[in-house]
Amino acid sequence: MKASETVFKGVKLSGFAALTAWFILLVGSIYLITLGLTWSVLVGVVGLFILFICLMGFMTIEPNDARVMVFFGKYKGTITENGFMWVNPFYNKKKITLRARNLDAAPIKVNDKVGNPVMIGAVMVWRVKDTYKAMFNIDSSSFSVVQAGTVTIGTSAELSKHMQSFENFVTIQSDAALRKIAGMYAYDSHEAEGDNVTLRSDDGEVARKLEEELNSRLAIAGIEIIEARINYLAYAAEIAGVMLRRQQADAIIAAREKIVEGAVSMVQLALDKLAKEEIVDLDEEKKAAMVSNLLVVLCADEAATPVLNTGTLHH
Repeated sequence: MKASETVFKGVKLSGFAALTAWFILLVGSIYLITLGLTWSVLVGVVGLFILFICLMGFMTIEPNDARVMVFFGKYKGTITENGFMWVNPFYNKKKITLRARNLDAAPIKVNDKVGNPVMIGAVMVWRVKDTYKAMFNIDSSSFSVVQAGTVTIGTSAELSKHMQSFENFVTIQSDAALRKIAGMYAYDSHEAEGDNVTLRSDDGEVARKLEEELNSRLAIAGIEIIEARINYLAYAAEIAGVMLRRQQADAIIAAREKIVEGAVSMVQLALDKLAKEEIVDLDEEKKAAMVSNLLVVLCADEAATPVLNTGTLHH
């Protein structure tokens, strides 16, 4: 029993040649009926019946479309060749598209590596790679897709039915893959010291892992993931405020460190300049006072208020 896609090797004729022969036989059958003889009428009617059945053998395949050929329940191969052709009318010709499709997975709440609840979503490009698995490994007889608060029941259009089955299958598996990948990495670097790769600072590793996980899960359905990327990442609402304050505190500390570093450099430059040009002779006590005043001025959040000293440095 075949378990993967194979090329259809049955009789396959040019549709235009078959259509020409069909019209010739149609004219012949009508001519026999017009003769009025018993045998000719019988042959003509049988001929018309056979020609009517033969009409079901014509089909057109567009680029990046295919036909899965089934003969009384037995898989006979897949036709991916484009054009107008005729095959045995008793074949069940199941239409399937090989074109790339997008899926924007809605953000879901998961826990990252350190247990923080985060909202994560992904966008992916996928297509059918193995028509046998896609057609026969997914049950589309009683699927339902929940969308915008309503339930859409499978339509009578076979192609639409199967494509919606694929989308439903890919959506569910992408949810499971996102949960697994999110649990392998921390949201940010300050939450997992020593981890070079995080969900927020991804350099491509998370996307590769997501693609590999999706391909392994969707292989049973003959579906291939061309590209997958995280397109939404945020802390969950219950900790978003706390994490925002933490990020603000980290930013303030980083800014303060930069300010202090610059202030110390400016103080050092001022002392060296005063000593080099011998503008004023400062002892250690005066230097300490000057350093203190300069650091206060340079590191203060608000502009310094000058104070005019009419006495000495000590009074």
